[in-house]
Amino acid sequence: MHIAILTFEGFNELDSLIALGVLNRIKKPDWRVSIASPTPRVKSMNGVVIESHVSLGEASTADAVIVGSGMLTREIVADAALMAQLQLDPSRQLLAAQCSGTLVLAKLGLLDSVPACTDLTTRPWVQEAGVEVLNQPFFARDNVATAGGCLASPYLAAWIIARLEGVEAAESALHYVAPVGEKEEYVSRAMRNIAPYLKQKLAVPCD
Repeated sequence: MHIAILTFEGFNELDSLIALGVLNRIKKPDWRVSIASPTPRVKSMNGVVIESHVSLGEASTADAVIVGSGMLTREIVADAALMAQLQLDPSRQLLAAQCSGTLVLAKLGLLDSVPACTDLTTRPWVQEAGVEVLNQPFFARDNVATAGGCLASPYLAAWIIARLEGVEAAESALHYVAPVGEKEEYVSRAMRNIAPYLKQKLAVPCD
C-alpha cells in the first residue's frame, strides 16, 4: 500500500510532516509513505529543506494521495505543466487535501459538487473555483477528503488509515501521537470528526 504526500516548494511543514509521522505508525511490510515533489528537493515556508522520495508521476499511481499546502499554491495551480503531472483519480485512489491543497483538487476538477474544508486564507480562492467551503475541520465524500487548519492533518492521516487498515489502526496511530494525559480525549475528538465519513467500505476500490 503506497501513500504519497504531495509537497511543493514553500510547503507547510505541519501539513506534510505530521501526516508523514502519523501514517508511518502502520508497521507493515507493504505499507509505504512517500513525500512526492516536482523536484528532488523542496524548501518549506520556514526554510526547511527536505528530499522527495518519489516524483509526481509515481504519486499519481499511489493507493492514496494527500495534497499538502504551502505559500505558493496559487502559483502551483497556475503552472499548467506541473498540474498536468497530477493524474489523480478518486475511482482508484483515496484523495485528501490539507488547507491550500484543497485548491489543487478544486483546480483539477475533483471537487465538482463536493463541499470542502480549507484554511481561512485559502477559503476565498476555493470559493472562486466554484467549491462550497464548510466551516469545519474535516469532510469526506466517497474517496475524497479535505481538512482545514494545520492541526487537522492528523484527521486526514487517520481517515486514510481507517479506510485502508480499519478504525482500530487509526485510533492506535492517533493514540501514539496524542499528548500524554489527553490521549483518550484526543482520540475520541478526532474520531468524532471522521467517523461520520467512514460508513463507506474500508478499502480503496480495485481496478
